[in-house]
Amino acid sequence: MGGFSEILDALSWEGTKASILEKTSADVERALSRPAGHLDLEDFKALISPAASGHLETMAALSRARTLARFGSTMQMYAPVYLSNVCSNICTYCGFSADNKIPRKILNDQEIDKELDAVKALGMDHVLFVTGEANLRVGVPYLKRAFDLARDRFSSLSMEVQPLDQPDYEQLLDSGLSSVLVYQETYNREAYAKYHLKGMKRDFDYRLETPERLGRAGLKKIGLGALYGLDDWRTDSFMLASHLGYMERHFWQTRYSLSFPRIRPNEGGFEPVSTMSDRDLVQVICAFRLFSQEVELSLSTREHPAFRDHVCKLGITTMSAGSKTNPGGYTVDPQTLEQFEISDERSPAEFAEVLRSAGYEVVWKDWDPTYDGSRWATSASGQNKEASIYAGT
Repeated sequence: MGGFSEILDALSWEGTKASILEKTSADVERALSRPAGHLDLEDFKALISPAASGHLETMAALSRARTLARFGSTMQMYAPVYLSNVCSNICTYCGFSADNKIPRKILNDQEIDKELDAVKALGMDHVLFVTGEANLRVGVPYLKRAFDLARDRFSSLSMEVQPLDQPDYEQLLDSGLSSVLVYQETYNREAYAKYHLKGMKRDFDYRLETPERLGRAGLKKIGLGALYGLDDWRTDSFMLASHLGYMERHFWQTRYSLSFPRIRPNEGGFEPVSTMSDRDLVQVICAFRLFSQEVELSLSTREHPAFRDHVCKLGITTMSAGSKTNPGGYTVDPQTLEQFEISDERSPAEFAEVLRSAGYEVVWKDWDPTYDGSRWATSASGQNKEASIYAGT
């Protein structure tokens, strides 16, 4: 098996949780005194511990300063396009779960075209394709057609679908895929088994090893994350930081992003087993920024407008706007079931104005695509030292 799976198995969930809770204010101050790029996992434990709560203002100021130093005052925008709500998994917390008696839909080529036109009209140039996990009905051939429809219209194409094998990712790279988001949901094996009752998603290790398959396939960017509300948020955050550190060491040519989804209301009525407050989420965002200066931090429309307006200044580098979380939600079939409820319903133009008022330059794309006659390639755009050259184009 090897890889990060062995590292995770060597970590005691309860022991790690206890270690985090034992951190002191002195441990937090020591972590905050470290130069950028020199924090270790013990420092990260301190920054997500209860002891760090009293240092949150200092953490936020330092997080903001380091984000500006690395990414500048830019904010990258993207929009999800849900292609399907068909799913073969039974997951107790998800609106798309196969046991929910809901209308199912898979967009055809004409419907995908309409959705892409609608998203383009919103000003977006970075699209994230999302599906339920149904490899037979929404597998690689279907995804390849979707990328073929989109790649001439958008500078960056990402996806959040079922985990695939390495050759599948390599095939989709040829169609313009630049980044993949795959969230472990929770890193607690025992809890994971209780939430994932049927389908391929029950295979904890296959999902856990997906980022490594992506790294070997040569993906430009890999998105990691945990779904907060399934287990203790502090312990899941530490495991996520361990996973990020492993990937950064072993696949150092790849960029990484982290997302921080909290359980939102959805079909099925799942109630979170642990609560993560707004203050807790701010603490985690700042902790990850101080732990990794290079990682991109993303915040979706799951969060309410006032929170997003505030947190965008503390370390976040990528945000969605105007999102629809149901297949065909922009134009084709707005009434189909959402995966989860949206909290921030402002349009991309409205939210972009909020960001500009806060002093940010809004970046609508992530990559500049080129074609060498045999493969789509990408050169990095977005939040880097060259941001001013292309931002707003």
